[in-house]
Amino acid sequence: MKILSTLLVITGTLLVIACNSPIKQLPSNAFLVDVRTSDEFSEGSVPNAVNIPLDQVEQSLDQFQNKENIVVFCRSGNRSGQAMEILQKNGIDNVVNGGSWENVAKLLAE
Repeated sequence: MKILSTLLVITGTLLVIACNSPIKQLPSNAFLVDVRTSDEFSEGSVPNAVNIPLDQVEQSLDQFQNKENIVVFCRSGNRSGQAMEILQKNGIDNVVNGGSWENVAKLLAE
């Protein structure tokens, strides 16, 4: 039973990672949102990104209204996946997980 429980946890983790895989191309006119902490953001981010830390996303829904293409990103893609879920649960469906801020920076440079 213990082995089965461990396997289920591992499988669940793999599914979450697969669902939150980063994008390969930025949508046009993307609203870029770095959901890392303000300290992390001040250490560097991508040009034209706004900083809305994950713990403030739900209280900042008005900043996402009327945006065509929203790309959320963070250090690894985990927090941005959580931010995307929060936004979608609140009726904001035009959002994608950009993964890491380095991934988004690379896509901007292409």
